[in-house]
Amino acid sequence: MIPEAREVHLSRKDRKVLEAVCRSPVTLQRDLKRARIVLLAADGRSTRSIAKEVGVQPRIVSLWRHRYADHGLEGLQDKPRPGKQPIYTKTTDKRILKLLDKPPPQGFARWTGPLLAEALGDVDVQYVWRFLRSHKIDLVARKSWCESNDPNFTAKAADVVGLYVAPPAKAIVLCVDEKPSIQALERAQGYLKLPSGRALTGQSHDYKRHGTTTLFAALEVATGKIIATHSKRRRRVEFLDFMNSVTAAFPNRKLHVILDNLNTHKKNEDWLKAHPNVQFHFTPTSAPWLNQVEVWFSILQGQSLSGTSFTSLKQLQEHIDAYVNAYNDRAEPFVWTKKKVRQRRFKGRRRITQL
Repeated sequence: MIPEAREVHLSRKDRKVLEAVCRSPVTLQRDLKRARIVLLAADGRSTRSIAKEVGVQPRIVSLWRHRYADHGLEGLQDKPRPGKQPIYTKTTDKRILKLLDKPPPQGFARWTGPLLAEALGDVDVQYVWRFLRSHKIDLVARKSWCESNDPNFTAKAADVVGLYVAPPAKAIVLCVDEKPSIQALERAQGYLKLPSGRALTGQSHDYKRHGTTTLFAALEVATGKIIATHSKRRRRVEFLDFMNSVTAAFPNRKLHVILDNLNTHKKNEDWLKAHPNVQFHFTPTSAPWLNQVEVWFSILQGQSLSGTSFTSLKQLQEHIDAYVNAYNDRAEPFVWTKKKVRQRRFKGRRRITQL
């Protein structure tokens, strides 16, 4: 049923505004129809005739006639709507964060979106994912850390960094360490052509073991060159044998050797007395990243060892030796730019401690 038609009286100012709305090429259709309804009503037209001309239902014409009659031009605007109440609130967000502080369910390595939603009980998994994305919480990516508790961290780190930044005059600075148990694995490999036409390298999961080798390496800080030898084991005797070969490579030179805290590197006072030109410098405990040779081991792994196949231990050792020779032909020193090394703590950071 159509309400009784209200008379519409337009002021000259309102008429100009509504006519401008009708003429504007950017006016929205809803606003255009409302303006035409009011203008036609002000001309004395009936509700049904206006509805037929504008192309709307008579009840729509009656609505805007009444809205203008009661509120003027402001009545032609949409009323504010409260909208749908949110299902999840800040309390829900706090529950998710609190749950992340707890260990995952028994038998699981880490929390996942579905596990969080299941544990919460009344939160949809899609909201859990949206919340994690908005807070940049990645449940899949993993980071590891090594926190040094060495009480002499500052002094040891300053000693090592000092050798990098300002090495002693007429002395050789060497970074020494071992890469143990490098496996000689034989596996099928080559190029694979996918149905899409894309070609890529691949290798079989099946392999044969042909033994392991331990690589002793010394990196000369000033040149970046490598001295390396192979050994079956990494005992003290093998370490000192390697150091004998290193001292022979630099006769009558003062050597400053940077080492980590492996037991075989320590308690070698007798050997040091026999080699007065050699001085050992130890990185802080749990801070092997201060030893530049670790950087070279990473380069060796990525450029020489990953994705290779060997039919014998000898072939593996010859392969590594060939890489060392090629590397030394173009070796450049690593540029150490970090002059201040801090003993960073994880206090105050979000983490889960499991005993």
